[in-house]
Amino acid sequence: MNSASEQDDLKPAPKRRRSRSRRHSAPPMPNPSTNKIRNIPSYELLAEPALLAIEAHADWLLEEIGVEFQGDKMALALFAAAGAKIDGERVRFESGLARQLCSLAPADFTLHAREPHHTVTIGGDHIVLMPGYGSPFVTDIDKGRRYATLEDFHNFVKLSYSSPALHHSGGSICEPTDLPVNKRHLDMVYAHIRYSNKPFMGSVTSPERSQDSIDMARLVYGVEYMEEHTVMQGNINVNSPFIFDHSMSAALRVYAEANQCVCISPAIFGGAMGPVTPAAMAAQTLAEAMVGIALSQLVRPGCPVVFGSFHSTMNLRTGSLTFGTPEAGLTTMALSQLGRRLGVPVRSGGGQITAANSADGQAMQDSANAMWTTMMSGANQVWHAAGWLEGGLTMSYEKFVMDLDNCGAMLKLFQGIPVNDESLSKPSYLETKPGQNFLSTTHTRTHCRTANYESMLSDAGPFETWQENGKQTAIERANVRWKEMLAAYEQPHLEESIDCSLKNYMADKKSSMPDEWY
Repeated sequence: MNSASEQDDLKPAPKRRRSRSRRHSAPPMPNPSTNKIRNIPSYELLAEPALLAIEAHADWLLEEIGVEFQGDKMALALFAAAGAKIDGERVRFESGLARQLCSLAPADFTLHAREPHHTVTIGGDHIVLMPGYGSPFVTDIDKGRRYATLEDFHNFVKLSYSSPALHHSGGSICEPTDLPVNKRHLDMVYAHIRYSNKPFMGSVTSPERSQDSIDMARLVYGVEYMEEHTVMQGNINVNSPFIFDHSMSAALRVYAEANQCVCISPAIFGGAMGPVTPAAMAAQTLAEAMVGIALSQLVRPGCPVVFGSFHSTMNLRTGSLTFGTPEAGLTTMALSQLGRRLGVPVRSGGGQITAANSADGQAMQDSANAMWTTMMSGANQVWHAAGWLEGGLTMSYEKFVMDLDNCGAMLKLFQGIPVNDESLSKPSYLETKPGQNFLSTTHTRTHCRTANYESMLSDAGPFETWQENGKQTAIERANVRWKEMLAAYEQPHLEESIDCSLKNYMADKKSSMPDEWY
């Protein structure tokens, strides 16, 4: 036991406590971005008989129920030529046909970034994290909840670019509602190109806006380059149950024709768009996704795809959506297995999602639960990894940073445990005696900066120091952090001639049509 004098020596002086706290308030940004590979195994939830039963049920759904393509005669013609049965706008598939058509899609592909360091592989053991998507509102603890603007959109693109734990710039991170609906996609695509050089998503709200996204990317990368290389993605939502409307299927065809990635994302809330059980949600998601993937391959064989999903449970007493639930997590894990068996990359149905209205304990518990099952499932691309609040209605500046911290920790976990002479560190034991600590050993000094993931938000200091520094909560520390990140943001280089071409394209497009605010 330490003597009283030794215990006094171990107590940190007040000045030292304050100094340590100041350093902790802004630690270096964790840099796991180079670790985009999982070195730990994916969790295999279902055994072979269960997987075969779900796949058989998906085939039954496509043969008996089918999928409607509303207003898209081209899609109907492509399916008819491939052997599907057409009844009006309903398409049905004999057992195995949809899976056969999906077989031309690549198991993995490279998504090229403007900066080669940020180029990613999607598929296999690779993992790609990206921010939230589609929120009309934003919030922070200074100004509260409000409609998102173009300035907010710029801010979140900059924050995503500045975040090593995110590998992708995202798409409609938030909706700039201060711009006309029919023109805002131009500013959004431009922002991803101008304020970031990570991979990004284009617009899919109409085939014309999809084409604008492709054309703007071609101004940056070149037409010939994009014929051979994938540089962007389009998110195609299925109107579950079993409907592709014309805007989605036509947008799908635009991206596929241009050899750009098509993400097929059925959206099934158990009890509303499908049955309440995880097995049924998984089978329906697989069925709907296979049809979208099949269409992409009929348009352009070998077009890169992602098997996506967005699923959730509901409170069946109130009808409100719930996130981070065990049932949703089980569905996530099953879908990743089914996607691997289909032979295509998988986008998770999770991420750090929550129905909470503020970045509180509920928000972080929901998000952590959803993120754990998503990451352990073996998903290749994780959407909504940062910022999501209120069932997706709101992007939170503070939660964005809180989520980034957890993303970094998960990526460190994915590095696994190296077991070798260096990690076992026999010399450390020879440098110390029984009862002594290892703080001064050569091994500790060598690895002290990289041994452990250092949170940029957590406060693990003594109560007295926390109290002296204003008793800041995690959300208050996150408020400081996102402002520091924006203040430190440095705009990536973009050739002036390309920038000018993009601005001219946007100006011509905007002048060609009146503003629409619907």
